[in-house]
Amino acid sequence: MATPLHLPAIFNSLNPSFPKVPRRWNSALLTRSSLTDQSLSAKRHLLRLISDQDRGLRTQTDASKLSQIIDAIDSMAVLGSGTVTTGPSLSGTWRLLWTTEKEQLYIIKNAGVFGTRAGDVLQVIDVENGALNNVITFPPHGVFFVRSTIEISSPQRVNFKFTSAVLRGQNWELPLPPFGQGWFESVYLDDEIRVVKDIRGDYLVVDRALYNWKE
Repeated sequence: MATPLHLPAIFNSLNPSFPKVPRRWNSALLTRSSLTDQSLSAKRHLLRLISDQDRGLRTQTDASKLSQIIDAIDSMAVLGSGTVTTGPSLSGTWRLLWTTEKEQLYIIKNAGVFGTRAGDVLQVIDVENGALNNVITFPPHGVFFVRSTIEISSPQRVNFKFTSAVLRGQNWELPLPPFGQGWFESVYLDDEIRVVKDIRGDYLVVDRALYNWKE
């Protein structure tokens, strides 16, 4: 990391006839480097905290761990402050790592009652077309998903409105009535993860899935 911070001095010494490279490059590079280091450190800390929490099931009975995770999320939000997280980079298939959303955790926990288990839990977002699908998969063939429309309302906030829901098996499909609307804020977003707070005070940590989910 030290070498880039000396680039102005190196450029100036190699060819004295060149216009002097501004010394402010040093501080700019140092600032970017420091912010990158802080983001990596904060992200690793958050991912370490949630790594053994079974997507949030274990956190429900561990107030101390919940507090630590929320503190880590708040630190990520500080690092993401002032950034735009509602642009094209928001689009994609996002896989649940951890949440406090009780409905999702209830389904994950109780999937066995129906003779199955919960697979990937996803958010599939298409900013350009104003669409969001919340998806819970039940391998090998089952899936429950809720369709929504979305509208960008600020650099980090997205409004959503549920439009329909479907419970689907291998050879059958059961439409369900849509319910609810609200908003969520992606308080931190990079190429790998997204950290979210929503209208109900719930938290969500997701990573980019290695595949694109399609209906």
